[in-house]
Amino acid sequence: MTIFWILVTGLAGLALLFVLAPLLSVARETDHNDVDLDKVNLGLFKQQLAELDADLAAGKLDESQYDSARQDLEREALNNLDTKTGEQPRAMSLPNPRLTALALVVAVPASALALYLMLGSQEMIPRLDAGTEDQVAARGHNGAADGMSSLDVLVAQLEERLQKTPDDTEGWIMLGRTYFAMQDAAKAETAWARAYALRPKDSQVLVAYADALAANNDNSLEGRPSALIAEALEIDPNDVTARWLSGMAAFQRGQFTAAAVSWKRVLGEIDPESEDAAELRRLIDNAEQRAGVVPSAAGLAEKNGAGELGSAGDARASNGDDERQPESKPANQADAGAPAIEVEVSLAPALLDRSPPDTTVFVYAKAAAGPPMPLAVQRIRVADLPKTLRLDDSMAMMPTMKLSRFPQVIVGARVSTSGQAMPQSGDLEGETGLIPSSGSTQVTVSIDRVRP
Repeated sequence: MTIFWILVTGLAGLALLFVLAPLLSVARETDHNDVDLDKVNLGLFKQQLAELDADLAAGKLDESQYDSARQDLEREALNNLDTKTGEQPRAMSLPNPRLTALALVVAVPASALALYLMLGSQEMIPRLDAGTEDQVAARGHNGAADGMSSLDVLVAQLEERLQKTPDDTEGWIMLGRTYFAMQDAAKAETAWARAYALRPKDSQVLVAYADALAANNDNSLEGRPSALIAEALEIDPNDVTARWLSGMAAFQRGQFTAAAVSWKRVLGEIDPESEDAAELRRLIDNAEQRAGVVPSAAGLAEKNGAGELGSAGDARASNGDDERQPESKPANQADAGAPAIEVEVSLAPALLDRSPPDTTVFVYAKAAAGPPMPLAVQRIRVADLPKTLRLDDSMAMMPTMKLSRFPQVIVGARVSTSGQAMPQSGDLEGETGLIPSSGSTQVTVSIDRVRP
């Protein structure tokens, strides 16, 4: 409130300054104006008379012309004197400029205050002060130097509104999407869970909720996420995102043929020239290679050109040994410039007795600075160790979360005692330090510690 009235007073003073300055100036000039006008008129008369005398002496004027011009000058001088004593400039006609200025000093602020009290909104001042204090407090929470970002402020406002209107489904959807964009998977899951409770038959809500659950479970779609995706496809069989996640869930279960089939349906629904389409073709080729079948014509046409399709397909068919096709890795050769990490995984001898041979092992790469979800992941068993395997963009869980999009990554391996992707106490694990993701890299990961 104090700041408001200070501003009002300052602005009123500034307005009065523009009005009073001319009046006070006129008042100061009034006492000396008569003398100044006399001096000016007399000076002009003398100057013009001297010019006439010079013209007469130079022969430019004769006697009659000189007399006529002199009479004009004298007449003009007399007129100026009459103007001084009779008609004055409008600004000089004020009876008392100082009295007028004093009246304005009182009248202008009083009139403005009266109008504000009649037409203004005084009740808004405490609200504005409260809003300012809230913003200052919010900024102070994150430090005076940085302050809160505009997005944080908007999210806080949205959360506050949803506390008052908890049945606002669109609000929860917006909050879930925003938290996903902010890479806060835990809060995104909470928001989507609320949206799902309010709108359980919306396929897009089901898919987003499944995605959020997976993001908080090392991107594993097992269990509840898969059930939500299947339910979404029952509601809308043409939901592209649900179909894409369905393929990823099948891929994670080792059902590579089913994954390729699901992704091919997605490929027919998106722009064939888009980056997502190119990534999807790589995923399809990878799934088909793992399934031991000839890669799809779409993928080969993209990588090798239509002219090489026949020879490539005939060569694979003539081998008659499709089960060994993944060893040749033609897709990876085609993407030779893409990042790839060759990982040698081993289990410390001291932990062998704590790891049954059939226990699941997750080998992953995650961003050094960014979301915790893996950029690439493979699943093997303890019985497979030691083992060398490859992590690359074809194993991305999401098109926007790939090795090639992050300059540095951390590679790790974890023996999951529960078989679930979510880390739990008692799991055996090991990780590398920071490594560059560009080009081809070879690293060694030793599973040598127990997760507390």
